[in-house]
Amino acid sequence: MPLHPFLLAAALVIEAVAGYPDALYARIRHPVVWIGGLIAQLDHALNRETDGFGLRKALGVLALLVLLLTVGGVAVAVAWLCRLLPFGWLLEAALASTLLAQRSLHEHVAAVPKGFAKGGLEGGREAVSRVVGRNPASLDEPAVCRAAIESLAENFSDGIVAPAVWLLLGGLPGIALYKAINTADSMIGHRTPRHEAFGWAAARLDDLVNLPGSRLTALLLTVAARFMDGADSREAWRSVRRDAHRHRSPNAGWPEAAMAGALDLRLGGPRVYGATRVEDVWLGSGRTAATPADIGRGLALYRRACVVLVAGALVLAVFG
Repeated sequence: MPLHPFLLAAALVIEAVAGYPDALYARIRHPVVWIGGLIAQLDHALNRETDGFGLRKALGVLALLVLLLTVGGVAVAVAWLCRLLPFGWLLEAALASTLLAQRSLHEHVAAVPKGFAKGGLEGGREAVSRVVGRNPASLDEPAVCRAAIESLAENFSDGIVAPAVWLLLGGLPGIALYKAINTADSMIGHRTPRHEAFGWAAARLDDLVNLPGSRLTALLLTVAARFMDGADSREAWRSVRRDAHRHRSPNAGWPEAAMAGALDLRLGGPRVYGATRVEDVWLGSGRTAATPADIGRGLALYRRACVVLVAGALVLAVFG
């Protein structure tokens, strides 16, 4: 299968510059919204509480297959049409850019220190509630700041680097299939009474397709730390080797550990989702008392890592 480094580099640059325009969202929504609508319909039609655990698990596999065949079929057809056009690869890159989230992730995380500046702790809590699932009322200022930085690291992996990997490997169909799997995991891949069986396949497949992206994200953050004053590249990699595998997720620990080590922080630890307390491990060996300034440092590291990612795509395009 040929790689698509020019397509990747172009998509990353387009998304970083333009994002997904609000006017376009208001008119046609977003591809992930369309995918989510299909998942919701499959969940409603096939996930019946009267069925047994085994049947619901099998029907969850069926739902995932229907989702992937639908999204993959549409993406293959669109990519084929693009390649019939002059400079169609650029149109394909523009379409693929809608499935990346560099700009929107930066904006959402940057809103947290702005929230602190305008509204104090309550302002920070309100802003961070848009990027994390935990109960914001349970967070003090350092916890709000850690939550924002953790979300930045984890979403850099599954919102940018992992889709970039699958765009590189499979073009527009590759990134579309990845986003379908990732969206399915976010909607039905939870260990709740309704979705523990039905969402099993989505959760397991999401773990699998995120494996290369999470490791690459840790490497990108480690390399980026070498180009940032006040960040420690060696400690980032030391933290990854020591702590990444200790996280309850097979993937989230890698970018979070790298971010923690680079910024001399401790991330993770116990947290509250709704009314449920989750005892998670600490990653990194630095400070737990994170500040809004540390969010700014995390964003600076993130921007450099995005540049490294684009540079890597261009090197592959020229010399690969």
